Amino acid sequence: MMSLNRRQAVLGSGLWAGALLAPWALPAWAGLSEGDAVSGIRAALERGANSAIANLGRKDGFQGNPAVRIDLPGQLKDGVQLLKMMGQGQQVDDLLVAMNRAAEAAVPAAKPLLSSAIRSMSVEDGKRILQGGDDAITQYFAGKTREPLARQFLPIVTQATQKVALSDKYNAVAGKAAGLGLIKSEDADLPHYVTGRALDGLFHMIADEERRIRQDPVGTGSALLKQVFGV
Repeated sequence: MMSLNRRQAVLGSGLWAGALLAPWALPAWAGLSEGDAVSGIRAALERGANSAIANLGRKDGFQGNPAVRIDLPGQLKDGVQLLKMMGQGQQVDDLLVAMNRAAEAAVPAAKPLLSSAIRSMSVEDGKRILQGGDDAITQYFAGKTREPLARQFLPIVTQATQKVALSDKYNAVAGKAAGLGLIKSEDADLPHYVTGRALDGLFHMIADEERRIRQDPVGTGSALLKQVFGV
């Protein structure tokens, strides 16, 4: 059973005060100082960000991964076979590859913003991450960076997709489809659509890495992550 002095130390920490339900119910991080706990959370954030960027920001990072590969939105996918029957199969394939290549080109630009979010994490942010759900790290990143990342990705994606023959046709057809309610209005513009899907893919991969850290903190090889996220 925890000694009285240790229980008092835990109670005296603003970050961990709410954790003392009972001595045997304390999570592994309850005995850490605020400084060590925040360092551990920052390490997890950095690990998740670096893993996602390394996996997505390279050739076939999106195109070669079915979990994040970018396809045409909504019911536009149904028109692919028709276009191929009309002899535009190669153009459609080029468009799909270009969409994914554009996302792959944009992802490395996320590193400075994600790094800034890690550095600016407060003790209160750390508390919410520890007491949050299994995707609390991912939600922290999304809340801090999604909007500025969208602004950063958009010109990169726009430049990459403008070179594709079907990009103008996509915008024309998607605009009509959005007017009919067949796709979301925000998906009617190709660069905006690809930017949104690129961000979805980025946070999906961060969530995958967060899940691995939480499920097997020992497997990370980090004693600090084991202390913070262990049972």
